[in-house]
Amino acid sequence: MTWLLGICTLWLLMVVVLAQRNFNVVSPQKNLNVVPAQNVNQRAGLKTDCLGSHMRLTVDKSLTFGNRVEFDAVNGSQIEPINPSLAAKCGFSIDSDPWGNYKVFVSLLNCFAGNEDDIVFDVDMRVRVHGVDKAEQDVFQVEKTCNYDQWAPREILCDRNYMEVSVNRLPGEITALRRRPKMTQEQTFDDQWTDTVTEAITSRYNIWRMVFFTPKQKAMVLEDALKTGYGVTTTRSRLVLRSGYDMPETYVENVNGVPMKIIRVTTYFKKQWSVTMLDTVAACPTGGLSFTDEMITWFFPRFNPLMGSPQNTILEMFMGIDGKRIDSAQMTARGYILTIIDNQIVMKIPIGGPDGYYKSHVVRNQYHIRYTIEAMLELLWSEGGMDATRYRVLFPIKTPLMPRPPQFVDLTDVDQRMFDVFLGPFLYDVELVNITFSGGVLTVAESNLRGFNIQEQRFQNGSKAFRLQVPFSDLFVVKTQVDLLVTVYTLPLIYGFMILPEYTPFSYTASVDVSLRDVILPAVGGSCDDEKFHITVSFGSLGKTFNIMLGTRDLTPDLSAEYGLNENATHISLAVPFLAADVAFELMYPSSLRARLDVLLWEPINTWTLTDFSLACNFPMTMTECFSNGSMSALAVKVESVPQLVPRQLTLRDPSCRPKFSNDRFAYFSFDANSCGTTRTFYDGVMMYENEITLGNGLPVYQPIKKGVPTSPSDPEYRVTMSCFYTLNDTQTIAFFTKPRESEPLPETGFGELQVVLRLAWDDSYNNYYVEEDYPVVQYLRSPLFFEVVLLQSTDSQIELVLENCWATLKQDRNSVPRWDLIVDGCVNLGDRYETVFHPVNPKAVLYPSHVKRFEIKMFTFVQNEVMLQDQIFVHCDAVLCDINQNDGICKRLCPSPIPLKTGKKVRRDANNAQFRRAKLSSGKILLSSS
Repeated sequence: MTWLLGICTLWLLMVVVLAQRNFNVVSPQKNLNVVPAQNVNQRAGLKTDCLGSHMRLTVDKSLTFGNRVEFDAVNGSQIEPINPSLAAKCGFSIDSDPWGNYKVFVSLLNCFAGNEDDIVFDVDMRVRVHGVDKAEQDVFQVEKTCNYDQWAPREILCDRNYMEVSVNRLPGEITALRRRPKMTQEQTFDDQWTDTVTEAITSRYNIWRMVFFTPKQKAMVLEDALKTGYGVTTTRSRLVLRSGYDMPETYVENVNGVPMKIIRVTTYFKKQWSVTMLDTVAACPTGGLSFTDEMITWFFPRFNPLMGSPQNTILEMFMGIDGKRIDSAQMTARGYILTIIDNQIVMKIPIGGPDGYYKSHVVRNQYHIRYTIEAMLELLWSEGGMDATRYRVLFPIKTPLMPRPPQFVDLTDVDQRMFDVFLGPFLYDVELVNITFSGGVLTVAESNLRGFNIQEQRFQNGSKAFRLQVPFSDLFVVKTQVDLLVTVYTLPLIYGFMILPEYTPFSYTASVDVSLRDVILPAVGGSCDDEKFHITVSFGSLGKTFNIMLGTRDLTPDLSAEYGLNENATHISLAVPFLAADVAFELMYPSSLRARLDVLLWEPINTWTLTDFSLACNFPMTMTECFSNGSMSALAVKVESVPQLVPRQLTLRDPSCRPKFSNDRFAYFSFDANSCGTTRTFYDGVMMYENEITLGNGLPVYQPIKKGVPTSPSDPEYRVTMSCFYTLNDTQTIAFFTKPRESEPLPETGFGELQVVLRLAWDDSYNNYYVEEDYPVVQYLRSPLFFEVVLLQSTDSQIELVLENCWATLKQDRNSVPRWDLIVDGCVNLGDRYETVFHPVNPKAVLYPSHVKRFEIKMFTFVQNEVMLQDQIFVHCDAVLCDINQNDGICKRLCPSPIPLKTGKKVRRDANNAQFRRAKLSSGKILLSSS
C-alpha cells in the first residue's frame, strides 16, 4: 500500500532567532526554584490546551517579565533542553511575540510523550525563567494529558519548523489495548514489534532501510537517518516520520502557482518471509500569500502532491487560529472566508482582526506597521474510497511592512496666541521620549515643566496620538519680521519616539508657521530747550532690534556717550546739542538759529525704514554784535539750502575781508565799521552801518557740474546782510568808588579744560596721523604701530604728560578681557617678547616736548590654545598730567633694569596722593591683515 505524506513549513527566520535566544542548556540541578506540577496549570500566566494531534502551551508575559525563557522536554528522570535541532527532530515548535508572550506547539507523537495505545498521551515539560542573576532561575513544571482517538490512516502536521507524517503501519491488524510506560528518546517499540511479528529484526523499529528521493534516490539505514536529523519512530500502530524544512533531502516544487517544500521517502520493513514498503511524501506551502491594504488572501492548491489521484473528495475543511479550529459563526463574525475557487482553496483574513496583532517598525526613519496572525488550515480527504488523509497546516502570516506616516494637524489658536499641533496616530507600542525645539532638546516632563502642554490621547482601537501646545511668547518660538508690520512665528519640531519593547528609536520632523500683523513699530518723540534737542525712542513690540541714524550718521557707542544716551527696557533717551555735527541748519535770524535734527530708525538685516522723524527748533544765538569802539562781528552759518557752500570762501563786500575763523559749518568775521566796504546811513538821530557776507562778491553758489545735468542760474545764492545802529547824541554816566588797598588783589578761581588725545601715526616721522574715518586700520602681523599721546590747547611748560599704563584688548571695552600690558606704571612691560619702544620727541619739531609721548609696538593678535581668537585689537592708555616740580608717585617713576619679570606680577606704586589729573584714552579698531 502506498501513502502520500505532506507537512507544512512556517517562516523560519523568526523561529531561528527565537531558538538562538531560548535554547541555551542550563543545568537543571543548580539554583532552581521549582513550582510543583500539580499547581502549574492553575498558576496565572501558564495555560495548556489539547488541540487534536498536538498540544499548545501558552506562557504569558506577566510570568516572564521580559527575562530569558527556556524550555525542556521531560521523560521521567530524563531532561532534555529543547534546542532548534531537537525541536525539529522531536516535534516541538516555539514562538514568541515582541512583548514576551510564548506559544509552544507540541506534537502528541513527539519523542518524549507517554503513549497509551495511541489514544492517551502524556506531555511533560519544564519552563525555565532566568532572573537578573544568571545563576538564579524559576522553573515551572508542566504536565498535560491529552486524549486523541480520531487518527486518520494518514496524519500530516505542518508546524513552523518541521513536517510530521504518521501512517497506520498495521492495516487490518487488531491488537490488544494496554497502558505502556513513557519512553526516552533512545527507547524503541522493538519489544512490542517482536510480540506481534516473530520474524528476525534487522534494526530498531524493524526498519531495514529508507530511500530518499531528491528526486534522485539516496538510501540510508535508520541510524544514518537519525544522525542526519530526521525523526523516525513507531508507535503501537503507526509509523512517524519528521523532517526539518532545511534538511538536504528536501526540495521545492511549484504547485498551481504556490511554492511547496517537499520530501519523499520510501521506508522498508523487513520480516522473515517478506519486506513491507511504505512510500511517504511531505509537501508544505511556503508561499501563496497575497496582500491588500485591508485583506490577507492565502491560496492553497486544491490538488497537491499529497494526493495520489485526482479522484478525491474533501470530507472536511476547517479554518483555525493559533492551532485551534473556529466554527462558522466565529468566522462570519470576524469576516473570515474559507472557500474553494477553481483549483485553489482560498482563505481570506481581514487585516486588523482581534486574533492577530499589530506591531510598529521603522524603515529608514519612516514609521511602518505590520500585522501578524497565525492561521491554520485543516483538510480531511479520501481518494477513490481509500482511507482518508488528515492534513493540518499551522501557517503564521506577517503582512509586508506598511508605511503609516502620521498626520500632523495644525490646530493653532491665533486669538489665544498658542501653537496647538496634533501628531498621530501611532500604535500602542510607540512612546514619545523627547522633542527638539529651536533652543534645545526637552523630555516630555521637562516640556510640561516649562509651561508647554503635551498630552497623549488614546482611541478605542488602541492607537494613540500626541498633542502639543506652545505659547507664541516662548523663547523657543522663532520670530521673523517679514515686513514692517507682519511677524511670522515659527515652531520647528523634531519628535523623538521609541518603539517598545525593542527600544527602536525614530523621529518625525515638522514645523508650523503663523503670520500675524501684530508689529508695533518703534516711535520717536522730542522737544527742545535753549541748547539741546531731547529725543525719546520707544521700542514698540520689536525691542531694541533697530539702528538709529542721527542726520546722516549711525549712532555709534562713541556718539551715544557724547549725547548722554540712557536706555531701559522700553525706550532710549538722548540729548543732542543744537551745534552738533548731526544737526542741520535751516535758517538764520538776527538773534536765533533754526536747526533741525533728523532721526531715522532702520532695521539692519533687511534695511527697512521703521520710523522717520524730524524736529526743528529756534535756538537763541547772536549773529551780529556791535561794539562801542566802532567794531562789528558777524557769524555766517552754512544752511542746508546751500549744500555746496564752503564757509572759508565767504567774504565781505571787500573781497579782501575774509573770515577770522572758519570751519565746514561757520565763518566768523570781525572788522571795523569804517572798513571792508561797510556803508553808513544816517536816519533821525541814528547812524546805521551795513555790510554783506557773500560768496565771490555776491555771485551765486552753483552746484558742481554733473554729466548730463547742466547748472541753472536759479540755483540759490548766499547773501547775509548785517547792520549796526548807533545813537548820534547820547550820554552815559559811569560812577565808581575806591577804597584803600589792604593787600594784594586775590586771584579769582577759574575753570578750563585740557584735552589729551591718543592717535596712530602713519610712520615713525609722526608727521601724519590716521583720522576717525580711516578706522579700522589694517596692518600685517609684527608690523610696527606708532602711537602718540599729546596734550592739546595748553601753553603751560610746567606740565608734563606721563604715560601711566597702556594695554591692548580684543574688544573696544577698555575693561574687557583678554588683555595684554604694553606699559606698566610708566615703564615698558619686560615680560613682553616684543617689547614696547619709547621714541624721543625732537624739541625743535614740537613746541612743548613735555606735552608729548611717543611709543612703538608690533602688531599682534590674541591666541588661545593655538587658535587665533579674533583678527583685531584696541589700544588703551591712562595718561597723567604732572607738575614738573612734583616728586611723588608716577610723576617721578624710575623704571627697572631690563631683566624679564619672573613672576609675571605687576609692580605698581600708589599714586592716589599725587596732585595730578588722569586721562583715559583709547584707539580705534586695528585689524590684522589676512593677506
